[in-house]
Amino acid sequence: QVQLVESGGGLVQAGGSLRLSCAASGRTFSDYAMRWFRQAPGKEREFVARVSRSGGSTYYTDSVKGRFTISRDNAKNTVYLQMTSLKPEDTAVYYCNADPRLIIAINAYGSWGQGTQVTVSS
Repeated sequence: QVQLVESGGGLVQAGGSLRLSCAASGRTFSDYAMRWFRQAPGKEREFVARVSRSGGSTYYTDSVKGRFTISRDNAKNTVYLQMTSLKPEDTAVYYCNADPRLIIAINAYGSWGQGTQVTVSS
């Protein structure tokens, strides 16, 4: 089981930026594709972004394309989510996820962090 700890959340005004980080431990980091999900109050957890094991391939949900960038540093066992042009509808708890599968999938699977709150004010 890989352990994940997110950080970097906070309160930001609409149009602002935040960078989330997720530090992994316990397993070989490069054995996992890394994903970010989010869950807004009263809503189901939804997929946000995925980065492949090597970091060479990324995939985003449509609502964040062009605004969010996922990346990873395998030497530091860390995955990042750079969020720009934030909107109030981006407000949610953001979760880091380690997915051992090779397929690109958006369903919930794998190991999870505890989440970090992102609040975007209008």
